[in-house]
Amino acid sequence: IKPDLNYFLSQIKLQSFRPKGNDMADKKVACYVCKGCGLGDRLDTNNLKLIAEREAKAQHVRDHDFLCSAAGVRMIQDDIANTGVTHACIAACSRRVKTEAFHFPDIAIARASLREGVIWARPDDAACRETTQEMAADLVRMGVFEVKFMQQPKASAEQGRNDHILVVGGGVTGMTAAVEAARAGYRITLVEKSGALGGAMAAMAARVPDSGDYAHPIDTGVDALIAEITASDKIHVFTHATVTKTSGAPGRFCADITVESGATATENFGAIIQATGFKPYDANQLTEFDYRGQPDVITQMELEALAKAAGDGPITRPSDQTPVNTVLFIQCAGQRSQQDGHLPYCSGHCCLTSIKQAMYFKDRDPGIDAMILFDDLRAYGSQGEDVYRAGQRQGITFAKGRASAVTAGVHGPAVTFKDLILDQEQTLEYDLVVLATGMIPNTGPNPHIDTDIEAAKAEGKPQSVIVNLERQQQQPPASILNLDYRQGPDLPHLAHGFADSHFICFPYETRRSGIYAAGPVRRPMDARQAMEDGAGAALKAIQALENAAQGRAAHPRSGDLSYPQFRKEGCTQCKRCTVECPFGAINEDEQRYPQFNESRCRRCGTCMGACPVRVISFDNYSVDTIGQAIKNIDMPDEFDEKPRILVLACQNDALPALDMAAQQGIHYSEWARVVPVRCLGSVNTIWISDALNAGYDGIVLMGCRKDDDYQCHFVRGAKMAGDRMSKITDTLNQLSLEQERVVTHEVAITDIKRAPQLINDMADTINTIGLSPFKF
Repeated sequence: IKPDLNYFLSQIKLQSFRPKGNDMADKKVACYVCKGCGLGDRLDTNNLKLIAEREAKAQHVRDHDFLCSAAGVRMIQDDIANTGVTHACIAACSRRVKTEAFHFPDIAIARASLREGVIWARPDDAACRETTQEMAADLVRMGVFEVKFMQQPKASAEQGRNDHILVVGGGVTGMTAAVEAARAGYRITLVEKSGALGGAMAAMAARVPDSGDYAHPIDTGVDALIAEITASDKIHVFTHATVTKTSGAPGRFCADITVESGATATENFGAIIQATGFKPYDANQLTEFDYRGQPDVITQMELEALAKAAGDGPITRPSDQTPVNTVLFIQCAGQRSQQDGHLPYCSGHCCLTSIKQAMYFKDRDPGIDAMILFDDLRAYGSQGEDVYRAGQRQGITFAKGRASAVTAGVHGPAVTFKDLILDQEQTLEYDLVVLATGMIPNTGPNPHIDTDIEAAKAEGKPQSVIVNLERQQQQPPASILNLDYRQGPDLPHLAHGFADSHFICFPYETRRSGIYAAGPVRRPMDARQAMEDGAGAALKAIQALENAAQGRAAHPRSGDLSYPQFRKEGCTQCKRCTVECPFGAINEDEQRYPQFNESRCRRCGTCMGACPVRVISFDNYSVDTIGQAIKNIDMPDEFDEKPRILVLACQNDALPALDMAAQQGIHYSEWARVVPVRCLGSVNTIWISDALNAGYDGIVLMGCRKDDDYQCHFVRGAKMAGDRMSKITDTLNQLSLEQERVVTHEVAITDIKRAPQLINDMADTINTIGLSPFKF
């Protein structure tokens, strides 16, 4: 009986808990109603003011012809200064616009979207005037009640300033990152595992041309980068060194750097860049091309060594050192193939690299026969088409074909291939055959390999993908960062072993805040792209340490001072928050309670959505703030025959799609009440239960795409929400409600027509199945 009694008492405490400062005596709540942009013409703003004052109990209610004008902003500023306003609901336009005008850092702010969310979302005709006014009235109520339960966030006590950046990897990516950050005035420690800087590019004769006539390979730029690093007093280089331990967070990372002799230096850093490059694909697996048996069948990297050794002289073949007169480049050797042991992806640089290498021969002797055999030629980058055209002008032959075998010929390797233009098999001899093999990312072990394998099987991925994941599981690579994180020692992978950086929204950003992946470690690319990556990652690292110094969040909530807080006495130690956090921001203390790390946190609220006892909150975003918005509408009874549909819309993709739809005059149901959420991962199932109990007839959740090509700004928030919502059926069954009343959709920011249609589809569903019995 005793454990049950303790649980019962904890639930009583939970229900009575309110964050500090929610006593109304501590607040003065204001509501400001705008009449501009047609709001005064379409809506009864005096009625909205009465609702804010009498129903929502705002103590200070005013309107203005143009609230975002200098006069309107000054009116709000004067009220804050002179009347003691601490909380304000701005009933005007969408929270996505006029953010600078309505930025009042000393008070809590909520926005009620009367423009995009009401008058632009509904037709301007007399028949709709009543329901349009009802939409506006509900949004004003929701906004005022939401802001009542907010607090204005203040920076935590965790932040500290550290202008020191750790760069792991001394190739062109890492060197570029180090140089760019040093030029900006920051200190750099550059760690290289080998004995010299330069990486793969140091072994190359030249790189792909990116200017001029694009007809001749150019200097690698490695020597210039090394010279600048050597001359800089802001860059300290460790060679023959590895990072043996990393702990901490943005602004206060601590790393142990161990050199070959075993000596270890411990230093503190504000941010980290991982630029560990790639490993060449093992061409020994290409038995069909007889790589092991014939010395004159080589890889692109091996040709670079031959060209570099030749200097300005002729390139000779390995077997007998005679000059090469005929050379064939076989593209996609062991790439873009689902065959076991092959790489299923395109390595990005190979086509341009083959053109560059064919230019090596043409520059030495225009009469050399250089042919590139390709299935699809992919000349990436802004210079790609120019380099391809320059290769054509130089006389390089581009043949569309698919090689099937290489055998020993009379004078050299004999290549059998199918000419895809003539649709016939051919066999030709060459002095030299060059295999365009791919790149494998030089990442550490995937900390989520077990769940990735389970997901791949559940999603029906090709067997080759599953086999590759299982191989990584059985033979994991050595750790690179050795993170002292509960979630694992290295950066999580996205696909094929590449570090999981947000390739759509925020390149370089990984699931570990303040640690940025750059270069081929995050996706296949050529040298020019790798150098651009290095510069971009340097800017991200600078931004991370500057944000950490002020206690602010990184993207996509850059500048947000809020951070998760929890009520320890209500915590059941279920570990859902620690497991579901996409960014490894939550550890555990000695008593196994969650330990929140403010500067690792991206403020997505996934932990809040995961918590079954609702003890996690943010000052300006909590179960209470959204819960109050959901519950405080004018719910019609069954006799009014006016359904209510709750739309929980991700404010990163779904909300912009709805706003842009409204801007274009695409309308949605007057029964909808849209509540923006930080991420669908922050949606707590209590909101669903409360809404159904309150009489909502349908609920539409709109989040981001969540597969390998995810578009969730918080990486895994949408997936976590999908997993939670898949279990909402039990709640519906307990309430004896139809499953169709709650739906979850993946919505892209470009779904301008689809997003409003999803709301209208729910309205049609409610019309078919009837109103909620909880209205009765």
